[in-house]
Amino acid sequence: MIRTLFWASRPVSWVNTAYPFAAAAILTGGLPAWLVVLGVVFFLVPYNLAMYGINDVFDFASDLRNPRKGGVEGSVLGDPAVRRRVLAWSVLLPVPFVAVLAGWSAVRGEWAAVLVLAVSLFAVVAYSWAGLRFKERPFLDAATSATHFVSPAVYGLVLAGATPTPALAALLGAFFLWGMASQMFGAVQDVVPDREGGLASVATVLGARRTVLLAAGLYAAAGLLLLATDPPGPLAALLAVPYVVNTLRFRRITDATSGAAHRGWQLFLPLNYVTGFLVTLLLIGWAPVSYTHLTLPTKA
Repeated sequence: MIRTLFWASRPVSWVNTAYPFAAAAILTGGLPAWLVVLGVVFFLVPYNLAMYGINDVFDFASDLRNPRKGGVEGSVLGDPAVRRRVLAWSVLLPVPFVAVLAGWSAVRGEWAAVLVLAVSLFAVVAYSWAGLRFKERPFLDAATSATHFVSPAVYGLVLAGATPTPALAALLGAFFLWGMASQMFGAVQDVVPDREGGLASVATVLGARRTVLLAAGLYAAAGLLLLATDPPGPLAALLAVPYVVNTLRFRRITDATSGAAHRGWQLFLPLNYVTGFLVTLLLIGWAPVSYTHLTLPTKA
């Protein structure tokens, strides 16, 4: 069961949610070290298990038809008993983390942080849960997926009491566009199995080629928006270029050949790690992080 839960949580994507929270919370500063660590652990594993575990439970029918499922890109949960256990763990594991995080803000009257965390968790559940299934509402699917990755950063900022600025809004907006583009591009490879499974998405509605072009445009827009941010944001705008190039390689793709976009998705995954490394270097260069940003407990 542990192995099933491990793969259901998409370990290759853990950093995509934990890193934004950690960067936002640490660079803003002022939070207790234990709270930052708790938040990082939460957005590293329980949050991703909830996001992807629930998805695998309710998507099992289409996943059975999808040749890329059954490994790092998602579990195939054909056994109803296994689905019930995965769903239970996906829902229950985040509970103690959420209780502490929300409780810490609530006792201080910091309800904005509680609200952001609630919105983030609602987006996680609503994306795949039967009866909501935002992932089957074209364009709302991409916006909800982007929320999964941007909301941990917003939560870290609000939790630490960051001051809103136009440059910060531009940064978060660029991240949101990146998230939408990534969801759309990822959906292209699944056009055929999604249609066979009766699932709707931006890609099944627009078609593979138009979705590729739209995703590339959103990546480019994200890069342009970064030009309106504070340093090192304008330099980070260059990091949008590899995503645009990778996506446009499939600009002539058709619905029938949409599975070929999986090659681009396979490059997208390591590209995220390289981009994250370069973003970290930029942050170190422009905004050196000191452990004095964290309030460590002292002896009485």
